[in-house]
Amino acid sequence: MKTKFSIYTMAFALALFTFTSCVQDDDFDVPDEVKNIEEPQLNGDTVSITSVINNLVSFSGADQFTFEDTENYMVGYVVSSDEGGNFFRELILQDKAENPTVGIQVLIQSSPLFTKYNIGRKVYVKLEGFTVGTSNGVYALGLPDGDFLQEVPAVFEKKIVRSAQVDSIVPLPIEINQFSDEYENIFVQLKRVQFSREAVVENSISFAGEALDEFDGLRTIESCNSDATATLSTSTFADFKGLPLPSKSGTISGILTRTFEDDAYVVKINDPNDLSFKGERCDPLLVDCGLADQEGAQILFADDFEQQNPGDAISGNGWTNYAETGSKIWNAFYDSENNPSMGIGAKINASQANDDSNIVWLITPEIDLNANQGVTLTFETSNSFFDSSNLRVLFSSDWDGTENTIPMAEWAEIEAARVVDDGANYQAVIESGIVDLSCVENNGYVAFKYTGSGESDSDGTFELNDVRLAAE
Repeated sequence: MKTKFSIYTMAFALALFTFTSCVQDDDFDVPDEVKNIEEPQLNGDTVSITSVINNLVSFSGADQFTFEDTENYMVGYVVSSDEGGNFFRELILQDKAENPTVGIQVLIQSSPLFTKYNIGRKVYVKLEGFTVGTSNGVYALGLPDGDFLQEVPAVFEKKIVRSAQVDSIVPLPIEINQFSDEYENIFVQLKRVQFSREAVVENSISFAGEALDEFDGLRTIESCNSDATATLSTSTFADFKGLPLPSKSGTISGILTRTFEDDAYVVKINDPNDLSFKGERCDPLLVDCGLADQEGAQILFADDFEQQNPGDAISGNGWTNYAETGSKIWNAFYDSENNPSMGIGAKINASQANDDSNIVWLITPEIDLNANQGVTLTFETSNSFFDSSNLRVLFSSDWDGTENTIPMAEWAEIEAARVVDDGANYQAVIESGIVDLSCVENNGYVAFKYTGSGESDSDGTFELNDVRLAAE
């Protein structure tokens, strides 16, 4: 059972952007309440976070388990801080300060918590009266409220016993395409990442201070190591919500968790100190001729897919339909839902594919740009809640036309091409605009590249139709 719990409130400042991403234990600005603590004498045994969570498996796969008649203490290290307001009424604990293997939330009606439970502090949680289950899809300790978990009363804070030990928390380095349940509630580090060019170069988007940020600001993180993307989640109650996202590339350290709806992984930082963005951007090559005033009259290539058989793989007419990774390829489908209907179109869907990765290409035949003037591209796209997947429109003049060299060729993003976004209604058909390719000097290929997150539940569907390349 996946359950939901909302978390929000409090404080940080603009100068924090000058610091690097590192969690250290020192006495600078450490509240008096976390200094000079003596090692406690416990009246029970200590158990691991793993053993606490295993109670859900041991008792017939139950969704919740309540600890009764026990003197046991769960031991963990604090990796969250509510000082910056991005966490509220919760402690995130992981089992080790370095190379952790498991983490858990402790939901408690106390605030602030950072004044007592500073990052790196070893703590013992007396389990008597706590219930272990899930909150927002991640493991948590709280009180049962039907199928949900709620915060325990503040009186439970006496069950959280501080050790004198404070260790430096070393972020666990992982790649975005490695996100999985085993890393939830763990302080992870993403290297060589950046925010989208549109968000931070063409505009100056804040962490969570935009008009559309109702509860959380969700900002796309791009990997410089692959096509994988992730999401940074920032509460609209965070004190740093209005700060602009950094425009360069670098490192993010934060806690891997889930969205409120439990439909995708997100990373949450404690404060802007968890970002170190000093490197050059790693944006892809761009083809940016802008939009043309009108489409050419001479058709160089066109496909409305009406000659394809619904359910079959897209083939013929010069198309290359290639799965770089995963088991899915582009298939024909009959559109009975969009308004207006696409008729027969091309569709890619990696939902429930159970593949580690899905990268799928649909590539036109070679287009002669040297012999033609004013070449334009048009197409239509739609989606069915694609969430963590994405579709890019690319151009290559150095691909040799064979499938095994597709990943090695140099592909430039056709920036002016409009592709449906996740906010569009699933019945909407979005036109690309009349994309100008007249500034491209060499012959080449147009590709529609689908990339899934590898998370089967949230990889959705893109639909494509009426692809036309025309010249004056």
